[in-house]
Parts: sequence; C-alpha cells; structure tokens
Amino acid sequence: MRRIHVGNALSAFGLGFTVPYLYVYVAQVRGLGAMTAGLVLAVFAVAALVVLPFAGRAIVRRGPLPVLLAALLTAAVGALTLGISGSAAAVLASASLLGAGQAVMQPALATMIVDCSSAETRSRAFAMQFFLQNLGLGVGGLIGGHLVDTTSAASFTLLFAIEAAMFLLLVVVMATVRMPHAPRIEGAPAAGRSSWKQLLGNRAMVQLCVLGFVLFFACYGQFESGLSAYGVEAAGISTSALGTALAANTLMIVVAQFAVLRFVERRRRSRVIAAVGLIWAVAWAVAGYAGLGHGSQEMATAAFVSTYALFGLGEAMLSPTVAPLVADLAPEGMAGQYNSAFALVKQLALAVGPAVGGPLGASLHAPYIVAFLVFSLGITVLAVRLGRQLTEAQDQPWLAKSRIVARGGAPVSADV
Repeated sequence: MRRIHVGNALSAFGLGFTVPYLYVYVAQVRGLGAMTAGLVLAVFAVAALVVLPFAGRAIVRRGPLPVLLAALLTAAVGALTLGISGSAAAVLASASLLGAGQAVMQPALATMIVDCSSAETRSRAFAMQFFLQNLGLGVGGLIGGHLVDTTSAASFTLLFAIEAAMFLLLVVVMATVRMPHAPRIEGAPAAGRSSWKQLLGNRAMVQLCVLGFVLFFACYGQFESGLSAYGVEAAGISTSALGTALAANTLMIVVAQFAVLRFVERRRRSRVIAAVGLIWAVAWAVAGYAGLGHGSQEMATAAFVSTYALFGLGEAMLSPTVAPLVADLAPEGMAGQYNSAFALVKQLALAVGPAVGGPLGASLHAPYIVAFLVFSLGITVLAVRLGRQLTEAQDQPWLAKSRIVARGGAPVSADV
C-alpha cells in the first residue's frame, strides 16, 4: 500500500508540471494557435473515452499491475514526444498517448488499493490517495511554474522530460509490488459471464454512475471553465484572484482531508454524499453573491475564493466515500471493471461540463448559478435514493464490522 501511495504522489507530481501550462505551450510557445491547443485538450478526453471501456476488461483478465505498467510506459512516451513535437499532427498524436495512459492509471491504481485493503480500511486508503494526488499536483505545478519560460521551448521540453521521468520512476517502484488477494465484503453479488451486462444489471451501481456524472459535471467540470468564466465576467475577479481561489481549493483538501475522514468514516456513505450536495449548493449561492450581489470588489473576491474552498471541503468528504463504495458494489474479481466504468462516467462529465458550463458562465450569469445550484440539490436527492439500494455492509461498513465482532468473529485487517 505504501508503494501504491508513492505511485499516486509521483504520477500527480509529474502531471502537475505540465497540465497548467499545456495550453500556453501549444498555442504560444509552439505557435500552433488557440484552435490546436483546444483540440489537444479535447484529445485528452477523447483518448480516455476510447481506452477506458477496454481497460476494465484488461484489469479483470490480467490484473491491475500489468495494466498500470503499460499505461505508465504509454504516458511516458506521450509526455516525452509532446515536449519535442513541433507540428500540430505530432502534438495531437503525443497528447493522445499521454491522455490514454493517464486515463488508465486511475482505475488501475484504484483497483490496486482495493486489492490491498479491506472494507474497514478502504476509506482511509482512498482518503490518503486523494490527499497525495492534490499535494503532488500542487507541488508539481508550483515547481513547474518557476522552471517554465514562455520565450523558451527548451524550458517546456524540460518540463515534459521531468514528467516522463516521473512515470518511468513509477514503473520501477510499481514493478516491486506483489499484490495480495483482496478480501471481500458480505453481500457482494457473484460475477457473471458478461461483465458489462452484469454491471448494467446492478441497479445500485447504475444509480451511483448517474450520481457520479452529476457530481463531476456540477463541480470538477466547472472549475476551469464555467465557474472561472463566471468569476471573471460577472464578479470581475482578476486572474491572480482566480489563482488564489484554485489554491484555496487545494489547501482546503490538504488541510481538512483527515479531519473530515474522522467524521465521515462512521456515517452512512449515502448521507455523506447527500451532505456534499448541500454544501455545494451553499457554494453556488456564495458564488451568486460574488457575481450578482452589490458588495465591494473585495467582498466579491472573498466570496469567490470561499466558493472554491467549500468545493474543496465537499471533495474531501467524497474521497473516502465514493471510491470505496464503487469497490464494495463490485463482485469478486470485478473491481477493475467497476473502477473503469466509473472513471468513464467521470471523463464523460468532465467533457460535457466545460462545454455546457463555459458559455453559460460567461454570458448567462443568473441562469448559470441557479442551474448548478439545482444540480447540487439534485446530488442530495440522488444520494438519498441510492441509499435505499445499498446493503448495510455497503452503506455502513464500520457498523457491519462492529456486529461481526459482537458475534465473536474476528474482523479482517490490512496494513494501509
């Protein structure tokens, strides 16, 4: 588990070097224009949507470790070639390799966490993963910002080379991992012949995927598109204040993650997700005040920064809740398929979210706030409905463990 967490931190650290500067690199440094830069960002989403349906089956058949190693090598080649590409075709091809590799890493690493944890320790394991991912992205972005020089293509080549080196270092670390057999929770259904047919027949998993789409559409899909456009156009937020808001989001996650964990790990998972919907509804209301209120510019900026911080609080509550729930809904041996399906839903939401939210946030300010406040309340409704489909062991794993101990059994433990 320690190696897996190191892997999460290294991959996030490498991505943090390049992701914030990808648009500038393609459009300005390589002189390929805004359209090509936009296509590169779209290629990342398209590549993920293409490979994720096959990734789940590969993880089930081959195991998560071989799939992860292949994804890391693919991403390393994509990052290295992207740093030296000078034409639009080469940049797009490299971005597709990097996007595909990056997309497959997520369900592979998540499945490895499932296999190295029990139902009782899984929430803490995924909370640690989310904490290290945000810390790695933040530190990588900070260091990359000091290394980058928009007048020098060589400085960007260095950034992409460092990113590729992080992926290759992760290959070395992961190659030493020996995966145990994952303990399973009570109440998990048996695996069927057709993994996708079985997944679609799991009513609770289908409802969780619908809920997941709304979660990512209404939050992550708006961070760098609709919400930032709304902040600039409606609230008059400066670019520096926008950077402060993004930093507040990351800081909230890093500071609050384990304090929040102590609260949520003994609550019903469905109720925790429902509470996140309410918190995000408040966040959208605060954003509405920032852009539609009549306070000073300082108050509007403070409100906008608070919006991103509230989103971070909700994210910290989701990280030990949603991913373990996906794992606990999966039949034995099918965690990779379920993780990949949920990652596919996430990518769809992240692709649709900016396309819908961007134009709304930039021009239709009041309808934008109202629409996404309603989406957030919809999260609460969907979470409550999902809770009715979950078994006690899936919704309250800690309570199921306590009852096993009370009957004289010995709970399964894992070193997380």
